[in-house]
Amino acid sequence: MGDSNLSPFTNHQLPSPPPPPPSSSSQLNVPSTMPRPSLNLETLAPTPSFSASSSEHVKRLINSKHYVSPSKTICFDRFIPSRSGSNFELFHIPSTPSPSSSPSAVSNISTSVGSDGGKEETPSAYAALLRDALFGTNTPDKREIRGRNIFRYRTETRQPMQSFSPYGFDDEGPGVSQSPVKAPRKVPRSPYKVLDAPALQDDFYLNLVDWSSHNVLAVGLGNCVYLWNACSSKVTKLCDLGIDDSVCSVGWAQRGTNNLAVGTFNGKVQIWDASRCKKIRNMEGHRLRVGALAWSSSVLSSGSRDKSILQRDIRSPEDFVSKLSGHKSEVCGLKWSYDNRQLASGGNDNRLFVWNQHSTQPVLKYCEHTAAVKAIAWSPHLHGLLASGGGTADRCIRFWNTTTNSHLSCMDTGSQVCNLVWSKNVNELVSTHGYSQNQIIVWRYPTMSKLATLTGHTYRVLYLAISPDGQTIVTGAGDETLRFWNVFPSPKSQNTDSEIGASSFGRTTIR
Repeated sequence: MGDSNLSPFTNHQLPSPPPPPPSSSSQLNVPSTMPRPSLNLETLAPTPSFSASSSEHVKRLINSKHYVSPSKTICFDRFIPSRSGSNFELFHIPSTPSPSSSPSAVSNISTSVGSDGGKEETPSAYAALLRDALFGTNTPDKREIRGRNIFRYRTETRQPMQSFSPYGFDDEGPGVSQSPVKAPRKVPRSPYKVLDAPALQDDFYLNLVDWSSHNVLAVGLGNCVYLWNACSSKVTKLCDLGIDDSVCSVGWAQRGTNNLAVGTFNGKVQIWDASRCKKIRNMEGHRLRVGALAWSSSVLSSGSRDKSILQRDIRSPEDFVSKLSGHKSEVCGLKWSYDNRQLASGGNDNRLFVWNQHSTQPVLKYCEHTAAVKAIAWSPHLHGLLASGGGTADRCIRFWNTTTNSHLSCMDTGSQVCNLVWSKNVNELVSTHGYSQNQIIVWRYPTMSKLATLTGHTYRVLYLAISPDGQTIVTGAGDETLRFWNVFPSPKSQNTDSEIGASSFGRTTIR
C-alpha cells in the first residue's frame, strides 16, 4: 500500500536574533597604531563638582566628539567610541544634556587621567554600562543610576543582553563567557513517516533494523528480510528463511558494497548481495541464535546466545578465523570503533568488553552495569569515547574512555536503555527506551542535557538506525511500526530542511 494524503514536512527554522540598532558611525575614534590599553575602573569615578572651565570642557566634549589638546599629542589609556555615532535611545539615555538640566545632570560627566598626565572627559553613564557589561551588575564600586532600567529594550519581547553580544554571559554569575551563545536547536516532535512492520519481534536481544550507506533500509520480519529504498520508497523482499528458521539480526557492510549479513535463529550467518538479491555465503560456527552483527571492512563479527563472538573474514574460505570468549551469557550488542581498531561487546551478563583486532580475550572489562548491555555507541568525534546503556534494572547510560581505561560519567535515564547512536554531524546522541516510558531522547554531550524527548511508540523502542547523511533516525518497536524522525542537523547547518526519502506524513505497509 503506497502513501496517501501526503503533506509536506519541514524542520522549524530557528529565529535569528535581532540585528543591533543601526548607527551612522560604528568606528572607534582611536588611532590604528595604538596598542590595546587596559581598563582602569578607578578613572571612571565621578568628580564631585565642576568649575566654569570644566563646564567649557564638557561643551567641547559634547560638540566635538572629544577634546584634543592643541599643544600636545594625547595618548589615550582606553578606547572611547564616538558619542555622535552612538544610539543612546536604546538605553533611554539622552545623548546631550537639556538646557534645563540641573547641576546634578552636569555632574554626570566624569574626568579621567591619560597615560601622559593629560585629562579627558567621558560620560559616566557609558562607563557604568561598560563596567556592567564586563564585570556584572554586582561590582562593589558600581554607581546606581536611579530611574533608568538600562537593560530594558524597546521590543515587545524582552531579550537577554547576551543575544546582542558576540559573547555570552555566564548564567551562574557575572563575567564574559568563552564561547558564543547559540540558540537551542528545535527538533520536530512527530515522525515524518510511519511504516507498518508486521511480525517485527518484541525481543530486546535482537537487532532487526539497519540503514545502508546506499540509503536502503533492511528490516527482519519473522523469517523474511525486506529492503526499503528511502529514495524511491520501493519495497523488495530479499529472502525467506522458511518456517523452521527466523531472522535475528541484520547488518550492512561498510561503504563500497551492497552486502548484507543476516543472522538466524539456527546459528547461521548468511551474506547477501542486495543489488542482485542473491546469497553469496552461508557460514556456520554458532550453536544458537545470532542476535548481533558488526562489520569492520571485510571482517564480520557475530555474537550469539552461545556466549561467543566469531570473527569472519569474508575473503577467507573458512567460516570464521577466530573465536572470542569472555561473556557468560548471550551476546546482544556489538560495535566496531570508527577506526576499526576496537570492538565493543555487551551481553546479558551485564558486562561490557572491549577487544582489539587480534585478541581472543577482552583487553578491557567494565562491570558497572546492573542489567543486560545491548546499547553500545562509539563517538565519531573523540577517539576512544564509548557509550553504553543498561537494561531495565540498570537504566543508565555510561561513558568510558577506552584510551585511558576510565569511567567518565553516568546518566540515569529512568527507563530501560535499548539503543544508542551518535550523531556524525554534531556532538549529540540519541537513546531509545523500553520499560516504562518507551521514549526517544536526544542528548547534548557532554552536558547530557535533553534536547528533545520523542514519543509515539506504544511498545519498547527496541530498534534504531541512522541515515547515511546523519540527519534522520528510524526506530522500530513491538507495536510493529517503523517511525522516521528528523533529529540531527546537516553537517554544514544547524537548521536543515533536507530529509532522506519522502518528506511527508504517511503510512505504508512492508509486506
